[in-house]
Amino acid sequence: MSAFTVDGDVDWPVEPGRYRIVVSRACPWASRVLVVLRLMGLEDAVSVAYADPIQDEHGWGFPGGDPVLGIRYLSEAYLAARPGYDGGFSVPAVVDVPSGKLVTNDHEHITVDLATRWGAFARPDAPDLYPVELRSEIDAVNKRLAHDVNYGVYTCGFATSQAEYDEAYELLFAALDELSSRLAGQRYLVGSQITEADVRLFTVLVRFDVVYHGHFKCNRSKLSEMPVLRDYARDLFQTPGFGETVDFSEIKLHYHRVHTEINPSRIVPGGPDLSGWFGPHGRAAL
Repeated sequence: MSAFTVDGDVDWPVEPGRYRIVVSRACPWASRVLVVLRLMGLEDAVSVAYADPIQDEHGWGFPGGDPVLGIRYLSEAYLAARPGYDGGFSVPAVVDVPSGKLVTNDHEHITVDLATRWGAFARPDAPDLYPVELRSEIDAVNKRLAHDVNYGVYTCGFATSQAEYDEAYELLFAALDELSSRLAGQRYLVGSQITEADVRLFTVLVRFDVVYHGHFKCNRSKLSEMPVLRDYARDLFQTPGFGETVDFSEIKLHYHRVHTEINPSRIVPGGPDLSGWFGPHGRAAL
């Protein structure tokens, strides 16, 4: 369900300048929001607060406090909306600036809302990331991505039994192999343009060799060893709106220093070599 409306019938109407989205460059779900904001040209309509990549016992925080929301921790916005809330404090999170209350943390819908309901405030040449005629196909691709890829890498990383890990590992690489076959003959996942599906796959692939391959034991193949997906990811990385939202240092810091049950030493590895992201991809021919 959308958190925003264009007719003002609910509490959170589409209104430029009213909302602030809290993100972390380390988080793949939050990174989707950054990509969509850049592609749509919505940075002046919806402001962004960047949380520190290393959470403490209070969760996502802002060194020195956020100057717009006036809070030290994202949890304050959750509690303003629901006093006594004792669940997780996740990003991305849309916060109503006037009230300081959380509007939504529904990462599955935030980017779709931005792509469809904020068009009046997007730049004139903004892409249609969720075209009506492709929505059923985009939804089907996104459903597979969510279960086997987006969450799949986490299931591998946090599995507590060999059987759980083995199942997630097989599903992950079966999905990546299918995506590779799909992308061998077309530049983007759905249709001939960048869509929401590409945004969701990109934020996984850009983290694959940096953290998922080693840290999460997704080690059948590196992205650099999967040529179609490697070149597809390079193509997007070099497309304005994608690569400039990526901070590899923050990604490495977050995963290796926060996930102490996986990496109790909290040592951050030096690699991998990131120069390949700027290499040729040949995808324009498709």
